[in-house]
Amino acid sequence: MLSIELGDITVHNIKQLKKINQVVFPVSYNDKFYKDVLELGPLAKLAYFNDIVVGGVCCRIDLTENKRRLYIMTLGCLSAYRKYGVGKLMLNHVLDYCEKDGNFESVYLHVQVNNDGAIDFYKKFGFEIVEKKEQYYKRIEPADAYVLKKSLDKK
Repeated sequence: MLSIELGDITVHNIKQLKKINQVVFPVSYNDKFYKDVLELGPLAKLAYFNDIVVGGVCCRIDLTENKRRLYIMTLGCLSAYRKYGVGKLMLNHVLDYCEKDGNFESVYLHVQVNNDGAIDFYKKFGFEIVEKKEQYYKRIEPADAYVLKKSLDKK
C-alpha cells in the first residue's frame, strides 16, 4: 500500500530539502533560505512516499501591502513521484493551515511562465493568474513569472 505523509524539517534532514530543491527548481536557494526554513515550523514540511523524501513545501507569512497573506516560496516534488498525490497533500496542508488560522487574505506564489504543469496544478485548487512579473528570475529563461493567487475567506 502507498504511504504518503508529511514530516517536520529539522537540522537533521534539512539537507534532504536542499537536495530536492536543487533537482526540482531551476533556481538555487542560498544558505540563509535554509536557515530560515528551520524557523518556519508547520509552514515547512518534507513529503515522504513510502518513507522516502520526495518533496517539500516552504511558506512564509507576508504582511506587506497592509494584508496578511501566505506566500508559497517552494512546493516541489521529484518528477517520478508526481501524479501520486504528493503535491496535493502538500498544498492541502498549506490551505488547511490558512483555514485553521482564519486570518489570511490569500495564498500566492510565483511560477515561471512556461511551467504549464505547475500552472494547471494550482488552477485545480482555485488559484488564478493575477499578474505577470517581467524579468522576475535571474539567470534562467524565460525570466518572467506569473503570480498565482487564491483568495481566502476570513473568519
